[in-house]
Order: sequence, then C-alpha cells, then structure tokens
Amino acid sequence: MPFSFLPEPYLFTGGSSSPQLITILSHPNNTHFIGFQDDREQGSTLSQRQDLYDYPWDKSSLKSIPMDLTQFKELDDHASTVNVRNNVKKLVNVLLQKAHSDLEKVRAIWMWTCHHIEYDVEGYHNRVPSEATDALQSGKSACGGYASLFEEMCSLAGIQCKQLSGFAKGFNYKPGKVFEGKTNHVWNAVYLDGRWHLLDNTWGSGCVDDSCSKFTFRYNEFYFLTHPALFINDHFPEDHSWQLLKRTLSLQQFERNVWYKSAFYSVGLTGSSTATSVVETENGKATVFIESRSPTLFLCKLNGANEHCFMNLQRNGMTLEVYPQEVGTHSLDIFAKPSRSKEENFSHVVEYSLVCRSVDKNFCLPKPLIQPVGPSWQSEEKGILGASPASPIVHTDDGRCVVTFTRSRDLDLFATLDSDASSTSEDLRRRHIWTTRQDAHVELKVQLPHAGTFALHIWAKKASDPGNSHCALSYLLSCPNKSVLWPVFPQSYTNWEDAFELVSPVAGVLPANRDVTFKLKLPGVDEVSVECGNSRRLTLSEDGFWEGTCSTSDGPRVTVMISKNDSHAFWALLEYKVENH
Repeated sequence: MPFSFLPEPYLFTGGSSSPQLITILSHPNNTHFIGFQDDREQGSTLSQRQDLYDYPWDKSSLKSIPMDLTQFKELDDHASTVNVRNNVKKLVNVLLQKAHSDLEKVRAIWMWTCHHIEYDVEGYHNRVPSEATDALQSGKSACGGYASLFEEMCSLAGIQCKQLSGFAKGFNYKPGKVFEGKTNHVWNAVYLDGRWHLLDNTWGSGCVDDSCSKFTFRYNEFYFLTHPALFINDHFPEDHSWQLLKRTLSLQQFERNVWYKSAFYSVGLTGSSTATSVVETENGKATVFIESRSPTLFLCKLNGANEHCFMNLQRNGMTLEVYPQEVGTHSLDIFAKPSRSKEENFSHVVEYSLVCRSVDKNFCLPKPLIQPVGPSWQSEEKGILGASPASPIVHTDDGRCVVTFTRSRDLDLFATLDSDASSTSEDLRRRHIWTTRQDAHVELKVQLPHAGTFALHIWAKKASDPGNSHCALSYLLSCPNKSVLWPVFPQSYTNWEDAFELVSPVAGVLPANRDVTFKLKLPGVDEVSVECGNSRRLTLSEDGFWEGTCSTSDGPRVTVMISKNDSHAFWALLEYKVENH
C-alpha cells in the first residue's frame, strides 16, 4: 500500500554549515479546531506565482520560511503582553517597537492576535458579523474578525496581507464530509521575502469544545507560516491559486484526503499507509500503518471504545488492525504522544471513517487484551528483553505454547491468562501458566483450558518500586481445536524459588491409583518427600535432580514437601489433585 508521506516534526534553519534543530510546539489533544463563519468573499488575486510548492509534502520543513523559533522569544514575550485596545494604530506602533524585519513584524502581530482575541462562540451560533474594530475593542471574534484585524494591522505595518475565504476541516468536521454552499472559514496570506505565505490566527489562538460552547486559549504554533503542502490538509481556498501549490488539489481531493491534525506533525509522526479519510475493510479487517521518526506511544478507539483494535508497536511507528463486529460505518480515532513525554494525555492525531461490509466472525479479540500486543521497544523499556516468539499472535493447535525472555535486573513479574469468553475462573486460568526462572532467563509454559482466544499478560515492576505492577508485554493466544482441554499446573507455594525447576509431573491433576514419577531440581534443599496418605522420600541423583515415585491411591491430593538448613522441618512446596477424589 503506498505511503502518504508527511513532515518531520522538526525543522533546520538555513544558511549555516551546522543546522540548528528547532522543535515545533504541539497541538492540544482531544479538541476540535474552530473557525466557522459566514464569511465574505475576497476578490484578491495571486500576484506572485513563482516559487510555488510541490505537493505532496517534501519533508523539508513545517514552515514556508526556515526559522529559529527561539530567536523570537523576546519578541513573543513583548507582543503577548502588550495591552492596547482603544486604537489599532497605537497598538501596531507599540508592537513594532521590538520588531525590525518584516518577518518580525508579522510575528508580533500574529502573537498579539493569538493571545488577545478569543473565539466568540456566542457570535458564531448567532451568526453575528465579525469586523476588525469589534475584534479589537471587545477582544472577541469569529474567524472573519481575526482575519480582518490581522490584515489591517499588517497594512499599518507596511506588510502586504490578504484575506482568503474557503472551506476548512475544523469544528464539527467528520471524515468524508462533502463541502458545499457558502464557505465556512477565513484566514490570511502575507507577502514576505518575495513570495506569499499562509497563516491562520483563529486556529493559532486556541480551540473550542465539541459543542462549540466554550473557547480555551491554547496557542498553536503550527498555523504560523505553515508550509502550503501541509496547509492544504485542512484549508481549501475558494480561489484555488491561493493553495500556493504547483499542482492544485480539487475540492473532491480535499474532501477525500484524511485530515492529519497539527498534533500529527508535532508528535513526530511522518507518514501513513492510508491517505484517504474513508477506509473500507477487506474481509472484515482494516489495516493502518503510521510511521514515526522515533518511538511513539499510541491509543486507538473504535466508536469511542478501546475494543476490536489490535496494535503492534515498532520503533518507527505502529501497525493497527481493526475488526469491526457490525457492518456499517464506524469512527476510528488514533491518539499519540512521544515515548519520552511527561504529559499524561495523548494528542488526537487522526480520525478515519471505517466502512465495514462484512464481519470476520472467526477472529474476535478478547476484551481484556491490553494494547500494544507483542514484543516491542516498549516491552524492552519495561524490562522484558529478547522476548520469543516475536509475533504478537501465537497460533497453537494443541493448546500449548512457550514464551521465553530475559528480564532486567531487579524485576518482579507474574503472568495472567485473561478471557471474556471462558467459564474458567481467573485464579484457575493463572494456574494454566507455569513460570520457570533461571537467573535472568524466564520461561512461561502455557496450557490452555479449552479452545478459543486468550490474552497472555506479563506484569512487571522493579522490586524496589513500592507501586503496582504494570503490563509489560501482551500476547494473543489462539487455539481453534475444540478437543483441547488441558488441566492446570500444580499449585506452587511461597517456598518455590526462582532457581527451582519442575521436570515432572507438570499436570496439576494426577490419575488415581497410579505410581507417578517425580523429578525436580531444588538447589539448597536437604530433603524432599511426596505425601499422599503415606510419605515417600525422593533421592538426589548425581546430576542434581530429586527423583522418586508416589502412589496416588491413598488420598485426594499429593503434596511435595521440602526441608532446608538442616532443620528437619518440612514445608509444602507443590500440591496436586488426584482425579475422582
């Protein structure tokens, strides 16, 4: 599937043999952009047609002018704190005290409008016309007032500026939306360094909630002099030439293309395998790969719930498989944040509309399955190293599998077998996992209680950490064989140590009236006995195993007992049940 390549989340300043890395600020998560307004058309034409940009994205920069944002710090601080509202000329004069170049003048005007004009949600609902004077004096406006005020302030500063009207994928947008009738948004173009550049101070100022009833100031750097190949992602000008692209997009292409939100770029995502906003499932499944330039954490929701999604992390992104359980149209939302981010919340980066025409009834993900699934850089960071198998799905026809890995130092761990379609209790399902630890090496033997799909979760935490364990690694186990009916492993007690090894018997339920052979490696143990009505001592072989037999005819359970440190006192180590007792 072809990739729709998207920008790096960083840009380099030009004119230097040693480029400087500049981080672009992120967009708020879980919010919608704003900017609907009954806008007047603009009759301006594009006077400069040279230096138009290629489409799609060339990965050169997020901006149409390479810049070092850190150089604007003093100017930004000045502009955001200027408090003049009674006269636009006086306001511009005060702002330009710290601005020298045309770029700095535009930056000062941009910063002031983004920090001092709030979106007028009441005016939006009442369709109140927005003018520059009203925006300045009241401090409130819809997008028309934002753009008009910006144009007037640029004119006073000697900067060529245009208002552009068109369609925008902002508040209330849903994938697949068809734009028709009057345009719904206004933004600006400014003339700098011999060519036109695009910006949107309405969207740069903040965001509204889902019902467009509350505005929140939340500065968004992305919409300042945005690269045209990115700006066209959510802004479609009525006059197509103002796309500033060598090959302009049609309105139908704009509608069809997926909306990568500004956070998509600032989080560090660089590409997607699915460039259309509406995706059709194939045989009940839709697959999306999102590429990133560094390890990134993801969350996925289908119709607002963490269900029917199967996510596998790679160092350069994430592969997502979605299995809707009903035919029809579904909403798929993807959230992300950098792996090293200290922010608790994820940013909403992209939304798809999934059209499902058939349901795969043979593949149903268990609800308890914790994402992501399979070994990854994240499981390694949590102390699970070199996990095998490498695949996130383990197919087993006989109901058995083995998982091995190396654990990092000072790591406590345990495993659970979870299912929402099993009649076996949670405690008993845990006894279908047998854990063997030899120094740092860990082996999990799994014997499924019956056919079906199960989530194998490995939980871990540092022994020195007083907090709770967290899921470090998940596997999906699938067994279609309905004849599978494995018993539990034996019950182990707290005396069982990491260096101990059970060779036989591994089944926790033993046949009645049989002589059963026992073989265990128990370093540091002085004596071992097996009790079932009577006590049988095991003997230590030359190769270090305790071996012997015990009859199961004399009781309902068999207990392995050990003695250590010459105490001659015995403690329970393992317990088996005997059939038909």
